[in-house]
Amino acid sequence: MRRFRGRRVYLGACGMGLGHISRTTPIAARIVEEGGEVLLSTYSEGVDYARKYGLPVVEAPDLSVKVDITGSIDVRSTTFYSGFESALTFLDQVRFELQNIQAFNPDLVFADTRLSTIYAAKLLKVPVVLLLNQFLPRVPREEDTAFFRFLDGLILTSLGRSWALSKVILIPDFPEPYTISLDSLRIPPRIGAKVRMVGSILENHPSESRGEELRSRLGVEDDQVLIYAGISGPRAERFPVIRRLIPILEAFPRRYRVVMSLGIPDGGLEPEERGNLLILPWVENRFDYLAACDLVISRGGHETIMQTICYGKPSVIIPVPKHPEQYGNARRAMELGVARAIHQHELTRGRLLWEVERMLSSKRARSVLEKISRDEHLGDGLERVLETLAGLLD
Repeated sequence: MRRFRGRRVYLGACGMGLGHISRTTPIAARIVEEGGEVLLSTYSEGVDYARKYGLPVVEAPDLSVKVDITGSIDVRSTTFYSGFESALTFLDQVRFELQNIQAFNPDLVFADTRLSTIYAAKLLKVPVVLLLNQFLPRVPREEDTAFFRFLDGLILTSLGRSWALSKVILIPDFPEPYTISLDSLRIPPRIGAKVRMVGSILENHPSESRGEELRSRLGVEDDQVLIYAGISGPRAERFPVIRRLIPILEAFPRRYRVVMSLGIPDGGLEPEERGNLLILPWVENRFDYLAACDLVISRGGHETIMQTICYGKPSVIIPVPKHPEQYGNARRAMELGVARAIHQHELTRGRLLWEVERMLSSKRARSVLEKISRDEHLGDGLERVLETLAGLLD
């Protein structure tokens, strides 16, 4: 199939954490496989991730939220002290996108949660497709006053109108009743015709992963439970919980074999053994680990939760403190019965072990995960995105 022969697609992805770039790179790779030419734009840790795929990438100005020493979103610093600086950086991003889109001269622009890419594409009159799972995100506030509610209303109204500048809006989530990002998808009916639910974007389907082979290579014994702790997100958000988790997981009973990925794209592959805990700076194919494990420990990122569900695995989620989206994702996963959640400040060996054992023995979790896995199309997001892009290029 050569749907993109001779066509150019510019892809701008949010660079905060790896969730956005990890679902944009397989889209870009497939476009190249099918005869197209691509250019990626991202920033922060997204740049190293894209380069690992050997894809052409340009590094945009870094636009990130502030966090404190616990990994929590620092609302005061983000809102007040660096608000003007962030606005200037955003304008610099728009300028950067204008220059690169104009130079690349694409037939189509794809934006994964990047307003600067959307604005630049509209100014250059290039059609743009948006991928996002937060149409109207919850704004973290330490003070709930009438003024801040008014301010939040203005921000969210402007944000919604900006997303709506896109020709098509793709939501990489499950349809109801299994939608994970339900709290963030308050989409006005007037733009409902632009919206398409496409399901999870999986680079590898469960049937293609080598789970049993990996269990053997890791030395997992027949009577052991394999836990995969894939800690993702921006470095400043993930390392506070990693520092708490290592001694806890190191002290887990022998019946558990635990593999922890530190989520560092340029961190190398040298493993560190600590009893039954294996620490890896990076895993080349996290899907093999999802297939091999019996349970996942993770942050509350949307992509991680979606992929964990598609692979039929229960999970224990430790959301980033004061992160409304991750708390909403964790709450929805708990409502579905496929996960349990722990506040980071409540994380202890006893609490984590109790939640792990609770999920491993949950009949409800097994039932829901089996029901979802029977619908193979819920993991067809990659193909549905490609079909949409190709359709707009016809």
